[in-house]
Amino acid sequence: MTRLFVALELPALVKQHLLMMAGGVPGARWLEADQMHLTLRFIGEVDGAVMADVTAALGSVEAEPFEVTLAGVGHFPPRGTPRTLWVGVADNPKLVGLRTRIESALACTGVGRDSRKFFAHVALARLKEPKMSKVAEFLSRHALFRLDAFKVDAFCLLSSMLGSRGAIHRVEVEFPLTEKGDL
Repeated sequence: MTRLFVALELPALVKQHLLMMAGGVPGARWLEADQMHLTLRFIGEVDGAVMADVTAALGSVEAEPFEVTLAGVGHFPPRGTPRTLWVGVADNPKLVGLRTRIESALACTGVGRDSRKFFAHVALARLKEPKMSKVAEFLSRHALFRLDAFKVDAFCLLSSMLGSRGAIHRVEVEFPLTEKGDL
């Protein structure tokens, strides 16, 4: 069985900026650069046949390149004890459109529809028994966080293996986005 998800890989410079935010929250397990991505769809554990179907379905997704801007910070869950710190994504209809196309393509593979509302973000840290005052300080300190837009010209199918230091991700397949004239 292979644990899969669909995501956008982040440019190295974007990851550097996100890594510089790490700190100030005791007990946080900050993600490493190779763990940072923007998840479009978590699929879960599948066998080889379903993985082949998923790969074929994702290969049929057509979309044009677009830009993404990371902006704002927050935590999950939004109420109660925070478990994840994240950086958000500025409103982006093209990103939502790509996610919708991916969801539609996956519908015929047997992985089922994702019933959760899509909320574009990049996870920064996992929290265990966080001190709320420190989480509030982090959120306040980075409230105006915003990076320059970066170009998205592909999305990826990634596999994930859980390890003692968190998940280890591997790009299984990269799916390029193509300008309209090239479709």
